[in-house]
Amino acid sequence: MRVAIAGAHGQIAQALTKQLVARGDSVLGLIRNPDHIAEIRALGAEPVLCDLEHATVDALSAAIKGADAAVFAAGAGPGSGADRKLTVDRDGAIKLLEAGPARFVIVSSVGAQDPPSDDQVFSVYLRAKAAADAAVQASDRNWTIIRPGRLTDDPRTGKVRIDHEPSRGEISRADVAAVISAVLADPRTVSQTLYVNSGTEPLATALG
Repeated sequence: MRVAIAGAHGQIAQALTKQLVARGDSVLGLIRNPDHIAEIRALGAEPVLCDLEHATVDALSAAIKGADAAVFAAGAGPGSGADRKLTVDRDGAIKLLEAGPARFVIVSSVGAQDPPSDDQVFSVYLRAKAAADAAVQASDRNWTIIRPGRLTDDPRTGKVRIDHEPSRGEISRADVAAVISAVLADPRTVSQTLYVNSGTEPLATALG
């Protein structure tokens, strides 16, 4: 499988790239900073310079030509303001959705199912995620939405809890990457929204 990953320099995306390359898949790593080219290449991916905020859908489609699946793992980042939550987390995701192949996986967030309406930056972030998720659900893509709990930098455990109804907890970024890797190859997860947290079940069992 050839997988295009938006936000390839992020921690989840880097862990995902390692996992996909290890199992024999190829990865197109979309980045906007040329300083990150060497790092992405060192992971075994093909770096592709593409600024999601400013690229057109056509340009993005050309950048990921040949991909069998697309993963949106990009984000404006914790230090960004409300405006960039909309231009990256919402608009960037929708652009990739429109430009991408049939298989589409998006990293969302718990809370996006019922985002608050106030003007706090995190509330805007959750509304941006909710809008992107709604576009994904309304599309004709073979989509899966991943809504993790609080993210940690703990090592990968391979043990998770996966729910179809909202659930809160925490999970390592490496385990989120493992969930994405698994669902990409699992047609049973198409058209599903999965709430993922650390748990006691092996990933294969939790997905079953």
